[in-house]
Amino acid sequence: MTTTTAPRVAASTPLELPSGRRAGAGTAGLAPVDLPRTEMFARMRAGEIGSVHSWELVTAVDGPGTRMTVFLAGCPLRCLYCHNPDTWRMRDGKAVELDTLVARLARYRGVFEATGGGLTVSGGEPLQQPVFLARLLRAAKELGIHTAVDTSGFLGAACTDEMLDDIDLVLLDVKSGDPDTYRRLTGRALAPTLDFSRRLAARGVETWVRFVLVPGLTDDVENVELVAEHVASLATVSRVEVLPFHQMGRDKWASLGVPYELEETEPPSPELVERVRGQFRARGLVTY
Repeated sequence: MTTTTAPRVAASTPLELPSGRRAGAGTAGLAPVDLPRTEMFARMRAGEIGSVHSWELVTAVDGPGTRMTVFLAGCPLRCLYCHNPDTWRMRDGKAVELDTLVARLARYRGVFEATGGGLTVSGGEPLQQPVFLARLLRAAKELGIHTAVDTSGFLGAACTDEMLDDIDLVLLDVKSGDPDTYRRLTGRALAPTLDFSRRLAARGVETWVRFVLVPGLTDDVENVELVAEHVASLATVSRVEVLPFHQMGRDKWASLGVPYELEETEPPSPELVERVRGQFRARGLVTY
């Protein structure tokens, strides 16, 4: 969902436990299904099959401990800094049966128990496939596995109360505090994200807020203040991550033939990063 500070990586065995994130992504070990169109759509509507972009096994990136992070395909936002534009369309993912994914997840229970890790579902936007997401989360909880969802919150209305009961942690991307900036950045409205964040707080769901710092786009002092003020009002936010913009996804935009507006944008300076982190810390927020 967000721009991060290290590349993503597909994992194929429990022996490959990176301390960060390496290059590459895929669906290794998740055999895709090939069914007649009508049957495929019916099983996707039932949440028995999902469109999966990739998965990976990582440490200290997408939540606590070592995580199996599953990237679902499909996203309603078109963020100018998106480093995974290849996850925008559901039809570009691989059709994977829920049981296949759950079997792969179960293989790592020992790793999760030893490290305090678990499952993180990201994207794309995982709430674009709410039925499949709900069934995956329920299966993980039945296995005793910690669950996290990495989301923009824009489709928060699709997240049922029952689904929230199966989510231990939400990694919430609050991309801007100013509605006009948010629309310019994503092509969508800010209000659904703010509404979802309030609902998480009301339900007592632990939340880590992620804010991508893009020079000339999200770095305005007042914009950051608006984000910090809102986040500080949410009782269940336990940390804020200020993620410096990077250019790791630039080649993907080129390969897809999509114009990339931030071609000349430089990563933020260390001084700018610390200024923004300081604005969140001034509100009493634990910030990284």
